[in-house]
Amino acid sequence: MSLTNRLLMRGIRKEYPGVCALDGVDFEVAFGEVHALLGVNGAGKSTLMSILSGATRMDEGAIFINGKKLDITSPHKAMELGISIIYQEFNLVPHLTVAENIFLGREPRKRMGFIDYREIHTGAVSLLERLGAPFSPRERVANLGVAQQQLVEIAKALFKEARIIAMDEPTATLSMKETERLFSIIRLLKAEGKGIVYISHRLEEIFEIADRVTVLRDGRLVETCSLQEVTRGKLVEMMLGRALEGAVTRREVPPGVAGPLPSKEVLRVEGLTRRGVLEDINLTVKEGEILGIAGLVGAGKTELARALYGLDPIDKGKVVIGGCPVRLQSPAEAIRRGVVLVPEDRKRLGLVLGMAVRENISLASLFRFSRFGFVNGRRERRTAGEMVESLRVKTPGLEQQVRNLSGGNQQKVVLAKWLLRGARVLIFDEPTRGIDVGAKVEVHGLIRALADKGAAILLISSELQEVIDHSDRMVVMHGGRITGELRKEEATPERVLFLAMGGNSKQ
Repeated sequence: MSLTNRLLMRGIRKEYPGVCALDGVDFEVAFGEVHALLGVNGAGKSTLMSILSGATRMDEGAIFINGKKLDITSPHKAMELGISIIYQEFNLVPHLTVAENIFLGREPRKRMGFIDYREIHTGAVSLLERLGAPFSPRERVANLGVAQQQLVEIAKALFKEARIIAMDEPTATLSMKETERLFSIIRLLKAEGKGIVYISHRLEEIFEIADRVTVLRDGRLVETCSLQEVTRGKLVEMMLGRALEGAVTRREVPPGVAGPLPSKEVLRVEGLTRRGVLEDINLTVKEGEILGIAGLVGAGKTELARALYGLDPIDKGKVVIGGCPVRLQSPAEAIRRGVVLVPEDRKRLGLVLGMAVRENISLASLFRFSRFGFVNGRRERRTAGEMVESLRVKTPGLEQQVRNLSGGNQQKVVLAKWLLRGARVLIFDEPTRGIDVGAKVEVHGLIRALADKGAAILLISSELQEVIDHSDRMVVMHGGRITGELRKEEATPERVLFLAMGGNSKQ
């Protein structure tokens, strides 16, 4: 294959004490293509991109652009060579303007050495117009949404004349409309001859936007192929090293009819209203049922979860748990009533990152291990160990800080905490966001197992297919209202999207 018009990484090897993160990996991206990079957490994707960005030095291997060998000694050197990495957590200065962020470190100067703000503004206007950005270069970055900040990062890459742009989970926090807009920009960059490295756990996006795909597993190259030559199932098999079993576990008998599923009502919500946010929400969840809640970003899904968990006040309406009306005025009251939340932002709201796995698991149930104010450490460790083993949490030990676990294992620790507490109603808000395909399957299996044991589950997700595949019944929200309720057999992506965009279920 020709060495021109492409970036090549050959024989890349990187070892850490006791771990081989990359073992002779080959990777390439041609100018004018979108090349997807896939692999479960720990496969080596981040290490490979860290080497490409200059943040990590490889132990062996070589990197070429147009056949010329590169020595990437730092992130600054990578940018000089035309390589830009856009991470999930953006590298922006919030209190500076958009224009100042774009030109940061390469500001044009006047004769006396002062920054030429007029030239900065003019240049930023040109870049933002090229991307169709709907905001002013004078706007402070802190005032922008996630999708808009992402455009600033792309503008920075264009200003630095990047030829290779890598995007790490770029749609993780974007709405469907924002994702479509990003894809339009990626296609524009591709048409301009940029090479795009696209890293995502969302396989449907890979098939929509990428030309080729490379799969890594355990630090090794599995295969590089065209998207036209591979199926979704084959990609999953390559990532996991085995065929994926149980990816969709949908029961055939809907709740409330003769069959193996119980139909006792656990949660009922009547006329729940929070002014300006939620309006007249009515729903029920039965014992052993997974109720999916779908909707686009801003529909009110997370706001509903917060209200039911006692985080936000309810202006009007009634919540009934197990036949008894309750007032959920705080998370402590919700937990006492058996209602728990597995939050969207597990790192900020679900875990104490600086504490050990053991401490996070037992945190909500310390009364079980305490007497006269003293914790029985032996019982706590034994119980936490049982939860780790039961949920197959991958950790070096119970005293490992939870911040050092992968996203999927962090999610299992959150779940272990609430299972130990003995919750009756579990609200899952974006339970698989940011975790790899293998961990997704495990989390879905755990949710189903909880339902099979009689828990009432509310499953909230911005991924329509996730809600459709793993719910027994679902409601769809738009603008803080429920626009429709669908039985399992009615829940097609087209029908759900119609309701999520404000359509009426009677239409």
